[in-house]
Amino acid sequence: MQRRLRAWRALEGPEREVYFAQVHEPGRLALSDFTFAGELEVRIAGEPFDHRLYQFALAYSGWRHVAVVLGGECFLDLSAGLQDALWALGGVPHEHRTDSLSAAFRNLAERDDLTRRYEALCIHYGMVASRNNRGASHENGAIEARQGSLKRFIEQALLLRGSRDFESLEDYRQFVAEVTARANGRVSKALAIERACLRPLPARRTGEYEEDDARVTKFGVFTVRGVPYSVPSRLIGHRLKVRVYADHIEAMLAGACVLRAPRSVRGAPVIDFRHHLPALKRKPGALVRWRMRDALFPRQEFRDTWQRLLDRLPEARAARLMVGVLELAESAGVVTVAGRLAEFQAADTLPDLEQLRSELAPRTPLQPTVHVQLPPLAAYDTLVGARP
Repeated sequence: MQRRLRAWRALEGPEREVYFAQVHEPGRLALSDFTFAGELEVRIAGEPFDHRLYQFALAYSGWRHVAVVLGGECFLDLSAGLQDALWALGGVPHEHRTDSLSAAFRNLAERDDLTRRYEALCIHYGMVASRNNRGASHENGAIEARQGSLKRFIEQALLLRGSRDFESLEDYRQFVAEVTARANGRVSKALAIERACLRPLPARRTGEYEEDDARVTKFGVFTVRGVPYSVPSRLIGHRLKVRVYADHIEAMLAGACVLRAPRSVRGAPVIDFRHHLPALKRKPGALVRWRMRDALFPRQEFRDTWQRLLDRLPEARAARLMVGVLELAESAGVVTVAGRLAEFQAADTLPDLEQLRSELAPRTPLQPTVHVQLPPLAAYDTLVGARP
């Protein structure tokens, strides 16, 4: 029956979609798109890292630029990734195409025209902005196909690496940059042809941040777009000018940057334990029921240790011990202390703070003993008399 239906469709059925292979001229078309990368199962500092990848590609040569995106497909991510790609490329293509990105197009309007910021960005670089028709992803095939190949490249590189764990976000970004550079090595000849056809870059980049005002509360935090960020307690009561970038924020006071912190992922509070440690050393009991306590711990090993302390010790003693561990992490390093906490957890024992201090506390540097022997002044008279 299937064979008969197939034959009937060929003889009497409706017209089918025809695809037209396009000839891409060098320097004419570049494309951008975002793709979800959760299937790569990358972990940062021991925790799952759900993220997206932004990819910029040239249709003629296939040269690509890839950026790790923490949040969604917002304009800041599009602007930062696009500008990084253009400046790494060293030139500007004639046309830049995306799909129905809300960061670039007002899709709910009667006319799917450009957002003001994206229009200004394209004008600044002298690019023509275009998009494919809705539901016609094949019109963006020059980038859609490369999204799959990009994740295959990264997957193979992760398998060769033997681990999907990275100590920091910067380590993972460096890894993605290396994978992208190897992929671009295959198109070096075509890229040389296309670079000669690109337009020159403007004199400078455009602004890549948005500004918000925020006041530091008595709790030692300020809130930007619904997300609390911690600051040193000396800033309590001050109003800050906060610059929101694609992957981080900068808080300004009197023209000086007083804080640079990673931008929150999924709206979680961004708390640096070093900001609240002086107050916690004076009031360790406040740790037990602090609303943002879980965000205070810099790694999962600290959270697991805190839970085991609560299960086995009185609350006041557990809080004092945990504050001591955080104080040691400030001086000896978070990664070093986290490694020792993991060893205690594997042995099913509680941390011995005195032992950790003896092992990890900074050592007093040994100063060498220097003996300086001054020559007698009469020796200089001998040198003067020895002149010819």
